[in-house]
Amino acid sequence: MNVAKLCSDLIQIRSENPPGDTSEIAEYILSIMEGIGIPGTITTGPDGHDNVISKDQTGGLLLSGHIDVVPALNEGWEYAPYSGMIDDTYVHGRGATDMKGGCAAILSAMARKQDAGEEHPISLAFVCDEEGGGKYGTRYLLEKNLIHPCDVLIAEPTPAHAPTIGQKGVCRFDVEFIGTPGHSSLYPVLGDSAVIQAMEFLAWMRELHKRVYPQSEEMDKLIEHSVQIAGEGTTTDFSPVFRQIMYNPGIISGGERVNIVAQKCSLMMDMRLPWGCDCDEVLNEICSHVPKSAVVTPRTKANASITATDSFLVQKTCEAISGVYGIASRPMVQWAASDARALRLAGFRALEYGPGDLSTMHGLNERVMIDQLKKCEEIYFRLIENYKDTTQDR
Repeated sequence: MNVAKLCSDLIQIRSENPPGDTSEIAEYILSIMEGIGIPGTITTGPDGHDNVISKDQTGGLLLSGHIDVVPALNEGWEYAPYSGMIDDTYVHGRGATDMKGGCAAILSAMARKQDAGEEHPISLAFVCDEEGGGKYGTRYLLEKNLIHPCDVLIAEPTPAHAPTIGQKGVCRFDVEFIGTPGHSSLYPVLGDSAVIQAMEFLAWMRELHKRVYPQSEEMDKLIEHSVQIAGEGTTTDFSPVFRQIMYNPGIISGGERVNIVAQKCSLMMDMRLPWGCDCDEVLNEICSHVPKSAVVTPRTKANASITATDSFLVQKTCEAISGVYGIASRPMVQWAASDARALRLAGFRALEYGPGDLSTMHGLNERVMIDQLKKCEEIYFRLIENYKDTTQDR
């Protein structure tokens, strides 16, 4: 199976999210799976939110990837975003990196496995809606017990030499600030502005961001390694990204008229929490730093998660990477969220490793190196070989 051609074919099947219709690409992947002798099934969701899974979900290793992509406009691209153009070095197009390249490498590795004619306890899942939060994708499969706890590799794009074994936590919440309206000509002597309440809260959030959370010696070394990888080729200090709470007041709206002291102001906040930071404790602290009249509504809560560095999955993935690239591979942790978080909460040992040009992910001229696709296929194949014995203690 030609992994570059398969990646190109997947790119040409549009699966933007929104709207999230993956029905066509799901059918195509199912045909590939069944063509190489892997029976599969499609789970259908609203508006074409379809997933593809192998019928056998008893494997010790689950290989997973998402088949939805973020949208792309035609303007600004060297090649049309859904052309799947292949040149001497790259496959081009939306999803090449995030993450149809990884899906193609999984399918190519599985085709090699099938050609070898040996039984391997490997399960597959290609999911929709990762770009939309996973409600109809991985979370749906977990809720319906269609996949079961095991080791799982998610083919998300990562640095070539470093699988990602942990993600920071996420906490999203809304705050509705309520002030006392009045005539603008009398403020601030009279009236209580909800907009000013929001500003004062954000000033406190800046102080919260400065807090550094202590780590174990092992975790500290892992974070330092991740900081170095994230900062390669730049002068940016990424240490705060891994060690501190990052926060983004994504949407703020408030006030009724320019000449009225604002009675209401709403804020939507996204926070990413480091290891050692408890989401509920932070939310309680936040509630103590807003006025009593304000209403805090949590939307998403999850602490940072990690898969043990000495686990079978992590060790064998690093060995495979080291063997293919001829360089010692060490895992890293990540600042953003992914399906790995939900899988770990459900009892899976999860990591991410996949091909891609990270600088183009979600951007113009997204692409993936053909050589990296081939190397990932080989790494996945070697990892599969390590799961022949389902009785091995992992």
